[in-house]
Amino acid sequence: MKTKMEEDKRIVKVFLDDETQPFAEFAPPVKFVLDSTKIPDGKHKLKIVAKSSSGVEGIRIVPFEVRNGPEISLVGLKDNEVIDTQNTITINAYGSETNDSFVIRGSETPKAIPAWVWMLVIAFIAFGLFYIVMYWTPEFYKSFF
Repeated sequence: MKTKMEEDKRIVKVFLDDETQPFAEFAPPVKFVLDSTKIPDGKHKLKIVAKSSSGVEGIRIVPFEVRNGPEISLVGLKDNEVIDTQNTITINAYGSETNDSFVIRGSETPKAIPAWVWMLVIAFIAFGLFYIVMYWTPEFYKSFF
């Protein structure tokens, strides 16, 4: 009679990027912690190879991006944008450091008010002017004196 270890030949191997050797091997089900501080910033992929008890392999590749450094925000220049003359560019960098003090200066990146907000304000003012012109008559005006 076969024992449970002999019957269960399932295994999960986890590879990072195009490595040939797995950085972890587990018997399923598994829960593990992927420490992104040990991985350089940039685009990576996690390759998971699982083998069933009958020896059939399944592969899943999950692309992800590591950003351990500070978030860099840029206003005034877009990717592959064609520019001329002088352009004002605002750069802000802020990280997710967990310390007890909160720095207010530089914690938010200033952005312009969206065009739809301006359109909403203009429409509201235009409706107000329309209402005043159409319905404001002297009989509605009563003096308290």
